[in-house]
Order: sequence, then structure tokens, then C-alpha cells
Amino acid sequence: MSRKTLEQRHEMSDIERLRHSCAHVLATAVMRIWPDAQLAGGPPVDNGFYYDISLDHAITPADFEQIEAEMKKVVKANETFERLTVSREEAAELAKAGRLGALSDRSIPSKFKLDMLNDIPEGEEISIFKNGDFQDLCAGPHVGRTGNCKAFKVMSVAAAYYKGDSDNESVQRIYGTCFKNRTELDEHLEKLEEAKKRDHRKLGREMGLFAIDEAVGQGLILWKPKGSVIRRELQNFISKQLDAQGYSEVFTPHIGKLDLYRTSGHFPYYQDSQYPPVIERDVITKLADEGCSCADLHNILEKGEIEGFLLKPMNCPHHIKIYDSEPRSYRDLPVRLAEFGTVYRWEQSGELGGMTRVRGFTQDDAHLFCLPEQVAEEIQGCLGLVKSVLGTLGMNDYRVRLSLRDPDSDKYVGDPANWDKAEQALRDAVTTLGVDYTEELGEAAFYGPKIDFVVSDVIGREWQLGTVQVDYNLPERFDLSYNGADNKSHRPVMIHRAPFGSLERFTGLLIEHFAGHFPTWLAPEQVRILPISDKVIEFAEKAEAALRENGIRVVLDRTADKVGAKIRLAQLDKVPYMLVVGEREAEANQVSVRHARKGDLGTQSLDDFVTAIVDEINQRAL
Repeated sequence: MSRKTLEQRHEMSDIERLRHSCAHVLATAVMRIWPDAQLAGGPPVDNGFYYDISLDHAITPADFEQIEAEMKKVVKANETFERLTVSREEAAELAKAGRLGALSDRSIPSKFKLDMLNDIPEGEEISIFKNGDFQDLCAGPHVGRTGNCKAFKVMSVAAAYYKGDSDNESVQRIYGTCFKNRTELDEHLEKLEEAKKRDHRKLGREMGLFAIDEAVGQGLILWKPKGSVIRRELQNFISKQLDAQGYSEVFTPHIGKLDLYRTSGHFPYYQDSQYPPVIERDVITKLADEGCSCADLHNILEKGEIEGFLLKPMNCPHHIKIYDSEPRSYRDLPVRLAEFGTVYRWEQSGELGGMTRVRGFTQDDAHLFCLPEQVAEEIQGCLGLVKSVLGTLGMNDYRVRLSLRDPDSDKYVGDPANWDKAEQALRDAVTTLGVDYTEELGEAAFYGPKIDFVVSDVIGREWQLGTVQVDYNLPERFDLSYNGADNKSHRPVMIHRAPFGSLERFTGLLIEHFAGHFPTWLAPEQVRILPISDKVIEFAEKAEAALRENGIRVVLDRTADKVGAKIRLAQLDKVPYMLVVGEREAEANQVSVRHARKGDLGTQSLDDFVTAIVDEINQRAL
């Protein structure tokens, strides 16, 4: 088992160094094609790199061939990446002369580089990297020569804001990727092509699972009947697990008073991710008549001078109030409250993506209130639940991220001593999992540290799913208590956990993970009966009834199409089992079984098939 420190994470890996160097190759090529371009930043990112560019010419995919051709010339020249250390004054003069993020003969001031120079702290070394006739303000590091960047490809172009701030000017962001060799690049490109085929937005539309409608709002999912089956099965699955572990199901409103979230700290600590507060109309009218501006209203809300309501961004304050609704004894603990609770987050429109990044989503949420001495056991129960969920769905390739508080940040609330206890409890728990984990400073929630499960799907992409958090702070903020064995008041510890995380995100992942071919227990339609002719409709209806009586989701295809066309349609609809019925099968009380991925499984009796599929579903076989 290994644990990566923060310092190790901040070191640039070999592949990041290569990609950062290839970003400079891209920049060199762009400047040779469009000398008037203004370059901003060009960092390595997951699976590649990008460079932000301001240019009158609108770059499109039609330009990629020209850019790549120029990049190949830079690579073929095998130019040395030379590091130069300069003073702040020298760097400023170079930027004013147009010699940073540019070719050596340029004379147009490098406006972005002057601004970026101001972001470098006083006293920090300032370096420039040069290759051939191109040089740029850069901390590095780089590979030795441009010839190392042979296996590259320009991938896409998108609009962005300089420094990611919408108050700044818009730039064009060119994305590229680079690998150690052509084989690895080709494998990556093949994986991307496979990802396109599995895109849950495409498959979700084709399979009729969900819809997003502008009239309803972006980021708000409409679950269609077939998608609702998947959601219901996931909820049923985890509900049985929760019943076995002694959870109690609760239901809470979609909205709460603003004071509730002031107490929890979500308002204002989580304010940027929330919908604006809902304020009574007569209060708004009165404030408007008094000349209150939006900025004034924001300050008034923060100070708590007027009341409002908030679409809930989290379920935990509501569950806290359920715990606090009656006296508690140490004999009552742990109290485990679970809810499929819908929450609302304000995501930027450019960050929304199908089911995986939405504005309204349902969490398989639970909050456990326990004695301090019960924390370790309860964490283990939560981890076991997450492992059970992932194992049932064949998602056994995962790593664990332990998200901790950054002591130097003012983002976090509560007593540092309680943070230390919570972090150590999770650290002790994660070591029992026997998997690699990383400790990530600064990634904790504002009220407590957490364990995140980062799952790799069948084509190697990573998704952050289940989470477990230990929280000493919210019980303190809400003054929660229980009566101890000493007949004195004590503070419970709170554990937050969500194995799926979000049902929307989890379902989007499952669509892509299974490429729409869900295991039979999850499939919206489990069996389709395909009669060869109307002569066998009576037996086909008998088979349909037998399956339906056993809880199987079955459809009888009554169309006049030939059986080959019926099979092709069932394959496109990704129905796990197809039962072809002809006169011979009807006379023998048999069905000819086809599987969507395994093909022809031969002929068997109707009773045997029903028994087999019921067993497969009950076992939740993959």
C-alpha cells in the first residue's frame, strides 16, 4: 500500500513534463502561423494540455492540420529547451517589447505576460524557457528537446475566459495531447472513440432513458419510464442493504429557512454553489422602494437582517433537525437516518454535462449520529456498504482519496483538535481497505474530512463516486446532545455517507460503463418475445404471462416484421434476452433463447428459462 504526500503530488511527473513541453511546441507553431496572436497560459492537464490564445482569426478544427504540420517541423528541428533566469525588470521589458510568448522578431507587447508577471510573488525566481526562435515566461520544467514530443495530436478548441474569470476577456483554448510514443497515443485515441460510442447522452437518448428540456431548464433531468426503472432498481438494492444495517428512512422538504443554513455554515461558506435565496415578495418590494441594490441585498442576507428560504444544497441540516426533534440517550445511539434526498446546486452552464454534471440531483444520503467510541465501527459499516455497491456492479478497480483540511486556509470551520480526531479516524479506517490511497490537503468539506472512492470504468476513465465523512463541527454548531451513562449531556459525532453519491451521476456512469448493456437485474426491459408469425401469438402471450407473474419486465413484439428485423431492433434496444417463438417451439412449450451479447443460447423449456432468469436477477449477476 502506498500513500502520496502533498509534496509528491505537486512534483511534475514525466508525462506532465512531456505534455507541458508539447504545449510550448503548439505555442511555437501557432505563433509562426499567426504572429499577431497573444498567448496566455499553457499548462498540462489530465490526458493532455491546452494553451489559451487571443486571436482575431477564429480557430476551428479545419485549422488543426496546419497547426500539426507546423508542430511537426518544430519537433523535427529538435530544438533545445533552454532555461533562462531573469530579473523582474528584465522580464517586464521583454513582455513590453513583445518577446514573451512570442517569436524573437515580434514587436507587439505581450499583454497577458505582463499581467502574469505581476502574479509571481516578490522574491520568487523568474524564469523563461526558450526553444528555437520562441520563448515564454514559464516556471517549467521541460524535457530536453522538442524532438521528445513526437507522439502528439491537436484535439479540440473551445472558448474560455482569461484566468477562468468571466470578468476577463474571452480567449480561444486549444487542447492537445501527447504521449511517450505513437502506440500509447493510438491507444488513447481508440479509448476516446470508444468513449464517444458509450456517451451516456447519446445512449440515453437512443434508449429513451432520460431527457433534458430547455423549457424545464439545463441541468435538470427528466427521468423517462425506462430510466426510472434503473433508478428504482438502484434504490431498491441499496434500501435492502440499509434495512440490514439498521437505518431508518426519512423524508425532508426541498427548501428550508435561510437561518438553518446560516447555522450549518452552508450560507455563506457554500454560497457560490447555491441558488439565490427565495425572499417574500412584499419584502423585496419594500427593499426596492427603499432603493436597495443587489449588493445591498446580499449584505443584508449575510447579516441575517431579513429572512428567506433556500433550495436545499445539502440534506444534512434537515437530518440534524430530525435527530434534534426528541431527547436522545446514549442507549439510542447510533441513530442512522437515510433519505433519497434531492438537492440543488448552481453550476455554471458551461460546466453542465448530461447526467454527470447537473443542477438538481438525488443523493442516496445518510447521516449517522453516534458515540465517540462508535465512530470507528460506524465508518467501517459505511465503507463496507460502498464496497458492496461497487462489487455488485463489477466496479472493483478503484482508488481512495482521503481529503483533509489545509491548516493554512480559512475555508474550514470548527476546532482544529476535532479536525485532527476526525482525520485520524478516517486515516485509520482507510488503511484497512488494502488499496492505494492519497492524502489530499485542502480538499475536505468545510465542516469535515472525507474518504472518496475514485472508480475506474471499463475503459479506464476515473469517476469520483461514494463518499464517507466524519464531522465533529455540525453537531457543535447545532448544539446536538445525548444523555450519557453518567446522566450528563454529551455531544454526538456525525458521519455523512453516500455510496452512489448522486443517482443522476451514477446512472450516467453506469450507462457508459455497460455501454447501455445493463445486467439483467438493472435492464429496463429484461426480455422481449419475438413470435415468428401470428400463428404462435397464443403461446407467446402464455410466455409473456409466465414471465410477468415472476416479476420479469417483458415486452411482446406483435409487429408484422420478419423475425430478423425484430432481432435487430431488440439488439439496438439492448434488451438482454430475446425469446424467438415458432410453431415447433410452441408445440414443445419451448423458447429459442438469444442473448444481446452472447448470441444464440439454444432452445430450452419455458419453465427452465423462467427459473434461470429469476435466479440470475436475484443474484444480481453481471
